Amino acid sequence: MSSNTENIPLASWQRFMLLFAGVMLSILIFTFRGGFNSQSPLEQLARRSIQPDIALSNGKPSVFEFYADWCEACREMAPAMLNIEKANESKLDLVLLNVDNIRWQDLINKYNVTGIPQLNLFDSNGNLKGTALGVLNEEELSGLISALMENKVLPLYTDKDKIYKLESDYIKTTEINYNSAKISPRSHS
Repeated sequence: MSSNTENIPLASWQRFMLLFAGVMLSILIFTFRGGFNSQSPLEQLARRSIQPDIALSNGKPSVFEFYADWCEACREMAPAMLNIEKANESKLDLVLLNVDNIRWQDLINKYNVTGIPQLNLFDSNGNLKGTALGVLNEEELSGLISALMENKVLPLYTDKDKIYKLESDYIKTTEINYNSAKISPRSHS
């Protein structure tokens, strides 16, 4: 029993259709990935970010933003963060820490990151002054950054979608053992 299968060449119209489908697929992928300008505000911030240990030791106030590339809330807040970073680049350090990168797992655990975007605000001595969880608009971000840079009490924003903790509140929340509950920034429970 021998099977007799022949290789039948593709017709020219079939080759054309395959080539056309390949080109269209390439164009769609290119377009959805940002085209020639794949420098989204979130990518720009991540590329400009400095190392956390340098930020905490160079005498400038610092903001750690825990984020993920896939996080729509992080992308929504990124243009405002980029504007603030550009306006204050010589007076403020912005550090972006991708929660999907295991390199930052120690900081994710240390600062109890259970959701994103999470901002941790540090004074010029590297002391944690407060934490904000959720999307903040540019006005709210500016208020936080201004207060941080002027070493004033951080403003309190209350909204059902935003959680904000001042220094004294932060101390109370860190007593909870988040690791025992197996909560991570990637869990959406």
